[in-house]
Amino acid sequence: MTEHLTVVDHPLVQHKLTLMRDKATSTAGFRRLLREITQLLAYEITRDLPLTTTPVETPMEDMEAPILAGKKLALVSILRAGNGMLDGVLELVPSARVGFVGLYRDEETLKPVQYYFKAPEGLNDRMVIAVDPMLATGNSSVAAIDLLKEAGATDIRFLCLLASPEGVARMKEAHPDVAIVTASLDRELNDKGYILPGLGDAGDRMFGTK
Repeated sequence: MTEHLTVVDHPLVQHKLTLMRDKATSTAGFRRLLREITQLLAYEITRDLPLTTTPVETPMEDMEAPILAGKKLALVSILRAGNGMLDGVLELVPSARVGFVGLYRDEETLKPVQYYFKAPEGLNDRMVIAVDPMLATGNSSVAAIDLLKEAGATDIRFLCLLASPEGVARMKEAHPDVAIVTASLDRELNDKGYILPGLGDAGDRMFGTK
């Protein structure tokens, strides 16, 4: 992908996002919508996966048909909210390898603190998609990408539901080679680092916690 930021304006994406923003949407509904919208966004972020061909015998004749080339994707969830996006991508690419980055945000400094990191082997041979519903301050996302690059990843994309202008700028400054795909570029961050108008805390709404 060449664009640093891609906002997917497909009508189904925008419709589902509006339902997710509604504070009256239930936890179960929020989870279902997140899985569905992630699947739609995943079509965009995987648009340029490399293809090769393989011989196939159709009911009519033999042909050379397109098939994914090389090693499959690596999906990396930025815990905990990223886990809500994994299923949507895995339904499309069930053979993808999965990794996890555990970061929590220090509420005083808004800086990320790492507590867990586990990634698949051979990241240098795979397209790596990091998933997190929110690109807010960008600090956790930048820290996660730092870890993935240290582990050998060279082709990294970032998939999120919402992004703030501040988060996009922070990612572009730190990792200009990482393309971002999102459903919306929202207006701004508040003084606590939450996206406005946003949809609240994605992890709390997904897991029913406060």
